[in-house]
Amino acid sequence: MFESQLGIFGLISDAGPVVLFVLSVLLSFSIVSWAIIAFKFGYIRKSLKESRLFLDYFFEVYNVEKVFTATEKYKQGSLPKVFRAGYIEYRAIDNHADSRQVTARIARAVKREANAENKRLSTFVSFLATVGNTAPFIGLFGTVWGIMTSFHNIGLTQSASLAAVAPGISEALIATAAGLAAAIPAVMGYNYFVQQISIIERDIEEFSPEFVAALLNEA
Repeated sequence: MFESQLGIFGLISDAGPVVLFVLSVLLSFSIVSWAIIAFKFGYIRKSLKESRLFLDYFFEVYNVEKVFTATEKYKQGSLPKVFRAGYIEYRAIDNHADSRQVTARIARAVKREANAENKRLSTFVSFLATVGNTAPFIGLFGTVWGIMTSFHNIGLTQSASLAAVAPGISEALIATAAGLAAAIPAVMGYNYFVQQISIIERDIEEFSPEFVAALLNEA
């Protein structure tokens, strides 16, 4: 095992400048992708948890004044943020406004905050999709370049033996492996986050009518 690792590192150290550049780009992509995955996993998970706790409290109390006060302890939950935006808009409405105007203004405030929350949740997630789509092709480019270099060296040495060809081909294929290693976690992370964000969006969409109805009952 140790000898195998030395062989891989040896191939990388002997690689040409183009292949080394490709590997460095893929390594950078991989590091950034894992950092985004770690950050967004914690952020979205906490948002979901706080939103569910808030939703349980909302239907338990069903008093907008108390619920608004309770939102102070939910810092990352999407539903509490949407609730606060709608409640603040509700308090800013003239008392003489009819119910249709109240409903329309609250709905607009909720929609604005929902869109803003969606943007916050989706930040950096598109980078994972970019890595998943481009990393294999970047790795393939390194492989093609490495194979071209290997055939060029074969022409110079006038030898096509396995001992002469194998190191160059192995060096070239490392780029493809690196591209897949960067792309696979990025694609899995992207799909997971998109699914979780869609759950939050659906919760907001289902919660909004209940929220507006509770505010109108308070009016």
